[in-house]
Amino acid sequence: MKYLFFDIECACVFKNVAKMCAFGYVLTDENFNVLAREDILMNPKGKFHLMGRKGKEGLVLPYDEDFKEFPPFPASYKKLKSLLEDRESIVLGHATLNDVNYLNLETNRFKLPSFTFEYHDTQFFWMNVTGEFSHQVGLGAMAEALGVEFTPHRAVDDAYATMRVCEALCKREGTDVAGLISRYNIRGGRLENHRIRTCTSLGQKKYYAEKAREREQYHRAHEEFYRYVNKYMHRRRKGPLEGKVFCFAKDVEVDVPRSVQLVADIFAAGGRYTSHPAECNVYVAKSEEGMRFESAIKGGARYLPYEEALKGIEA
Repeated sequence: MKYLFFDIECACVFKNVAKMCAFGYVLTDENFNVLAREDILMNPKGKFHLMGRKGKEGLVLPYDEDFKEFPPFPASYKKLKSLLEDRESIVLGHATLNDVNYLNLETNRFKLPSFTFEYHDTQFFWMNVTGEFSHQVGLGAMAEALGVEFTPHRAVDDAYATMRVCEALCKREGTDVAGLISRYNIRGGRLENHRIRTCTSLGQKKYYAEKAREREQYHRAHEEFYRYVNKYMHRRRKGPLEGKVFCFAKDVEVDVPRSVQLVADIFAAGGRYTSHPAECNVYVAKSEEGMRFESAIKGGARYLPYEEALKGIEA
């Protein structure tokens, strides 16, 4: 079995356009011995648009060559097809879905048949190994964590860095690529008939299920808190908290039943409650951070730590 690591650079990327200018790949055996490496350059047949977000400086391609001197994507299509569709190779990349999408968009642009191959992702491997699915880890950060030297450069160099990262991860896990796939019940992504299937795993499914359960609990707690507030907030009572308008941070509101008891004590003492932090004069939260906190303080509210509020609220 061989491993094909690849990376792609584009002159521009928009929602339905990705004009490729470089396809870099490293082909190895199953022991990560390099069999071939190459940067296939191509004319993107379009202008370069590499600006960053909000007008900031964007990507600078590390090439001295004039891409217009190379043939466009269709000239490399057959070679890419033979590399990607070789049944003796496992195709891998980092954040591979992006590059697979670029390939798909280019075949559509030039009206070429779809590539057909399965792929794996070192970024997704890392998520499964660490159990951290909440954010994507860049190649540089993953390389640093695994002690792999990495300097972003040409596509072929990024493909080589991806290979080294994969090798280091396999070594740390005491297995090979097939072992990682089996150990973490990973199903590779697939491109076929211009349709893309993403990578999935048992760990990812459990993570999404747990997040769905947490969201459901959050919404139920939120509804329970506001059912009480809406039922009793208009029952006027006199007391030491008259004129005080309270607002809780979201994580305080959903800490039922303690939040319900706290707002009941506020109502009993003549205070009121608002869901809008800018309208309160006492803001109860677990920490001094977040947009709601800033809105409350900017509106002139006093910050009251949650733990202090639970001990009793003084006028």
